[in-house]
Amino acid sequence: MGNYVVKSILGAPGQNCAPISPSSAVWSNTKQAPVQGRSQAKISEEVLAETPNCHGQRKECTLKQIMDQESEIVHDTQSLHSDMQTLVYENYNKFIAGTDTIRKMKNDFKKMEDEMDLLAKNMESITSFSEQISCTLQDTRQKITKLSGVHSLLKRLQFLFKLPAKLKDRMQDGQYAQAVQEYIHARRVLHHYSNMPSFQGIQADCEAIVEELKLKLREQFKSKDDIMEFVDQGSSGFLSDLCLVVASYNDIDDLDSFAMSQLSSFVFGNMERYFQLVQERIEKEQDGGDTAVLVRALDRFHRRLQAMNTLFTHSDFARTGTDIVLRAGRRQCRFHLQTLKIYFSDTLTRVRQTLAAPKLISQDGDSSSSLSELLTSLVLATVEKVKGILQDLLLFSQPDLTFGLKPHFREVFCMDNVREELVVGFFHHLTATARSFCNIGENKAPPALLLLLSKMCLEFEGSSVHYLLSQTDEWFNIEDRSKSGILTTEEEICSNMRTAAQELLNHYVRTQGLSVSQMLRKSVETRDWLHTIEPRTVRAVMKRVVEDIAAVDSQVGALYEEGQRTEHSSDSSRRTHSVSVSRHAYRSNWSTYTPSHLDSSLVTNMQKLFSERIEIFSSVDFSKVSILTGIIKISLKTFLECVRLRTFSRYGLQQIQVDTHYLQLYLWRFVTDENLVHFLLDEILGSAVHRCLEPVLMEPSVVDIICERG
Repeated sequence: MGNYVVKSILGAPGQNCAPISPSSAVWSNTKQAPVQGRSQAKISEEVLAETPNCHGQRKECTLKQIMDQESEIVHDTQSLHSDMQTLVYENYNKFIAGTDTIRKMKNDFKKMEDEMDLLAKNMESITSFSEQISCTLQDTRQKITKLSGVHSLLKRLQFLFKLPAKLKDRMQDGQYAQAVQEYIHARRVLHHYSNMPSFQGIQADCEAIVEELKLKLREQFKSKDDIMEFVDQGSSGFLSDLCLVVASYNDIDDLDSFAMSQLSSFVFGNMERYFQLVQERIEKEQDGGDTAVLVRALDRFHRRLQAMNTLFTHSDFARTGTDIVLRAGRRQCRFHLQTLKIYFSDTLTRVRQTLAAPKLISQDGDSSSSLSELLTSLVLATVEKVKGILQDLLLFSQPDLTFGLKPHFREVFCMDNVREELVVGFFHHLTATARSFCNIGENKAPPALLLLLSKMCLEFEGSSVHYLLSQTDEWFNIEDRSKSGILTTEEEICSNMRTAAQELLNHYVRTQGLSVSQMLRKSVETRDWLHTIEPRTVRAVMKRVVEDIAAVDSQVGALYEEGQRTEHSSDSSRRTHSVSVSRHAYRSNWSTYTPSHLDSSLVTNMQKLFSERIEIFSSVDFSKVSILTGIIKISLKTFLECVRLRTFSRYGLQQIQVDTHYLQLYLWRFVTDENLVHFLLDEILGSAVHRCLEPVLMEPSVVDIICERG
């Protein structure tokens, strides 16, 4: 059997090898010699392929290997062909999309060109109209520009016409420095327009006023009442001469005792008279005088006494001078304390006038905001006034003063006069003034003022007391001596503030409670309960009570926090202003009993047995719900006592039933515990049942309808 040999023509030996492909294979019918050691059948199954390698060598492969390689080459060719088709399709899609985009861009550019042409036409039209308007208003614009310039000039010169009157006012108020500054500011303008007759009159008036000012200033320089001139004359004249006399005696040798006694009597007598005159002059200066001038005069006075002490050692005149300075400081503190009292009184007067203004009672929202603003202004203004006075008194403790660093002066002036007598004394005056509004014998204060003063005391207790005392101790270098009992402690002042706030708040609750009670009392006492008609609506006084309580709630809410309430029951939480209580809601215990049950007092006794005692006039907490609870307790207790003194018919009892049910619908939301309202209203209805000649209650559904309609 012949062997087929496949020869691959890959090129000459030594050239690069090329891959084998089916097209490059040449089949040869070359006979091969039999190989020794192999069978003929084995040799017949072998097909030898001579393939040159990269070095010109040939490689022999089997037919199966060649067929496998052919299949692999065919598969690769098909894969490349498929990839080429996919690439062509993708590029074709992109070409189509690009063509669409270019077409769309052409359309957009064409549309944009049309719009730009339209815009250019519009701009040309606007330009044409603008030119027409400018031509039309050219004359008017020139007139307006001219008038504007004249107006600006008149506005700048307007102060000249008011200058003479303003200078006179400055002269009358003693504000000489401001008058001089205003005249200097206007002098150049007056000189510039001095050729005009109208300005000549103004200039003449101003010059006359300035001449009068010069005369007054010269009179002050020549006045003997100026304290600086007084101290300088006393120091340079009297003390200098007295020091020369003492120095002359000290220069004499062997001075006998009689001469020394005569000298001592002479010096003591003259110094005593000098101190008396200085004391009188200082007291006169302190009646509304300038503190800075007073302190400088006291420093000069005290400084010149040091020389006298050096020459005459038989007495400490500097200590006497320090005592005079201390009395001046004490008098200044008392003067400022009186100023603070007057200021606080005037502030309270303004607050009362503001509270009495109609705008505060027109709307609840306006009233609330006005109360909070009044409180802020009252507290801040008072604190700032005290700070201003403390800064004024700081002039006495300047380190460059001869008496400012002396321990005796600092202890007495800073601790006793400034801190205790002025600051602490004003705190005591503030609490005493606030408490005075609680006295029944005083003029009746508006309830809003009581509420405002109560919150003011709480604000001082919370922050203002600590702030002012800390500032005082820091500015005047006062050491903490609270444990020694010398200084009034901050805790003591805060306790007084809180006590005053509590008294004012309790008085406010009683005042508002009695105001509502008066309406309820009159509504019960002035009605004929035996001949009343069947109730068809809630009485107007009950609606007024609810409105007044709501107004008080808004007023108190402007100053105090809500406070804590007990958890409401599910029935109470469903009650609203516009929806009446359903059959599942809380109802009076009396509404579930028949007339036979009403004849017995067992229900009342059982109810009182398991109920706690209610303190009507107890102190309230500093919260809105506690304050409203106190007012409602007083009101309902008055209602209860009035009902106990009347006799009711059947319809009178039913009217009380409707009224109490209406109050029950609305009052529970204002109190800390709704059960308190339920209990008092049950007491009122129960008392009416016992005082009724024919105790028959109305059906609860009818009561609901009447209250909902009311």
